[in-house]
Amino acid sequence: MTAFCGIDFGTSNSTVSLAEDGPARLIALEGGQATLPSAVFWPDDGPLSFGRAAIATYVEGDEGRLMRGLKSTLGLGLIDERTAVGGRAVTFREVLTRFFRHLRACLDAESPGVSKVVLGRPVHFVDGDPAADAAAEAALAAIAKACGFAEVGFQFEPIAAALRYEETVAGEEIVLIVDIGGGTSDVSLVRVSPERARAADRAADVLGNGGIRLGGTDFDRSLSLAEVMPHLGHGSTLSQGKTLIPNHYFLDLATWHRINSLYAPRKMAEIKGLMQDADRPDLVGRLVRVAETRAGHALAMEVEAAKIALSGAEAVRLALKPVCGGPNPMVLRARFEAVLAPGLARIAGLIAEVLAQAGTAQVGTVFLTGGSSDLPALRGLVAELLPGVKLATGDMLGSVGAGLALEARRRFA
Repeated sequence: MTAFCGIDFGTSNSTVSLAEDGPARLIALEGGQATLPSAVFWPDDGPLSFGRAAIATYVEGDEGRLMRGLKSTLGLGLIDERTAVGGRAVTFREVLTRFFRHLRACLDAESPGVSKVVLGRPVHFVDGDPAADAAAEAALAAIAKACGFAEVGFQFEPIAAALRYEETVAGEEIVLIVDIGGGTSDVSLVRVSPERARAADRAADVLGNGGIRLGGTDFDRSLSLAEVMPHLGHGSTLSQGKTLIPNHYFLDLATWHRINSLYAPRKMAEIKGLMQDADRPDLVGRLVRVAETRAGHALAMEVEAAKIALSGAEAVRLALKPVCGGPNPMVLRARFEAVLAPGLARIAGLIAEVLAQAGTAQVGTVFLTGGSSDLPALRGLVAELLPGVKLATGDMLGSVGAGLALEARRRFA
């Protein structure tokens, strides 16, 4: 039986899916789990670890470097820049290739010999720069081919989610796919039906499509800057109020792929030097402690956990004291939603833009997917923009991957 493969390489989580004769299915990638956090731990000595194991190894205090948000290096043009790991400098391309080889090994264990794959991609890796966007896709294709795939195709992630949703419909309808991932927000308006699912060319069924470089990691950064970094000196002054402490230290600490830059000797010396002129040395001392103990990723994971918890709770406590010696403040959902407001406004504009592309087409269902699509503020935004329209959800982290396997079967069969 021929198996067709789809890989959803996400900013936060990744999946590998197969479509054979029946519905698409996600394969187990780690301990029976179908999702694998897009994380690599590169130790100073020994083999690399991936996913939850990578995070656990880092938390346990092993010497080495934890890397997350790897997909963002594609959109930022960092793929061939070098970064220090394991006592040497490697390119981000090599790091991504190691992660893809791990996915390939999981695929071979489940279904050996698969040579063709459809990869998911955001509508825009890079906003407003077609050449950089094409370069990002080409880099991802080259990595997949280096891992043994002879033929590599791409499909927009929200279109893949629409293909997955189409498996559940009994008749024709127009569905708005809102895919809020770790690094991008993508929206598509698609006509679906059981009959159209059998068509070889679905281009006419895509009524609108768009995306922006904004996602869950941006929400994490905004929450961190608003609720965590002030306890480490963000917004405080130097030399009796003459100047603010530079923002870039806090931006780096709040951004996954920039955290390790604070541990470089030059940056470490700069941070320690702030203590001499700081008007609040107690706050800056916490920043120094985070840098000296390399606790930046632990801080980021605490922020991410708080963001997730605020989807179901009105308030959550941030455990900062174990990480930096600061307080353990409460974060209110209302404050978090105020922080999200600028980003949600951009998503609202994106939805309006995609709906405008379709003219008078009437939306029957909004299908929400992606790791950040469960935020109450986002659901409220969609309900406000499309009052009375049914909201549907599937597998928040698996819908895109399953749809990619369906696309692979359609394309390669």
